[in-house]
Amino acid sequence: MPVTAKASAGSYVKFSDKLTNSVTDIAKIIEQHKTMIDSIQEIAMELTNSIGSLHTLTVKYARTANQILDALLPILKSLPIIPKNVMAMLTNLEAITQKIIDNEASTTKTITDVQSGLRTGDVNKIQGHAGQLKAVTKTLTAMLPK
Repeated sequence: MPVTAKASAGSYVKFSDKLTNSVTDIAKIIEQHKTMIDSIQEIAMELTNSIGSLHTLTVKYARTANQILDALLPILKSLPIIPKNVMAMLTNLEAITQKIIDNEASTTKTITDVQSGLRTGDVNKIQGHAGQLKAVTKTLTAMLPK
């Protein structure tokens, strides 16, 4: 004969009460930290605006420098009076400006998407670009002089 246990009406905690208490606690925590959360969002928006402006400026000057170097390097290579270290520096500079130009479209898209996600509160859009922002940072860091 199987043994069955009876639960009396007052001898257990209802799941719905537990969940309601948890949700209420979460809501209180969010409300207590609302100012900080909103401030972090505003700072993130300003940082991405600054990064976007810096990126635009960098690409503009990289294009100009790249055009100058594309015209000068062939001429300078034929002059024996140009030291090898100067030629190496100019060649390296041309490669760096070209990398900046080559990454312009993907960097611009990433910055624009993150700005949009921050403005609309779309966490998925922001999270989707965290890896891309890391890649942008890694690319820029790799170009910095040691």
